[in-house]
Amino acid sequence: MLRQTLRVTAIAAALGLLAACSSSAPDSNEAQSKPSADAPAQAAKRPATVFDDQLKALDKAKSVEGTLKQEQADRDKAIEDAGG
Repeated sequence: MLRQTLRVTAIAAALGLLAACSSSAPDSNEAQSKPSADAPAQAAKRPATVFDDQLKALDKAKSVEGTLKQEQADRDKAIEDAGG
């Protein structure tokens, strides 16, 4: 009797965990994770948060990184053209 009670309790607990971990609306999660074409426009519409300064710094760093990579590629090409 005790063994059967433990087995039923273990199965019920496992089913409870599985039910708690499953999502009832997977489409809403997929829609939120895919960025849309007008993402910058949506970012301008959102309310201000405490992270805005950090996000601006991150965006600026990303743009600087792109510039530096382009300059490095230009230098590498110039060296190759010069025979180095």
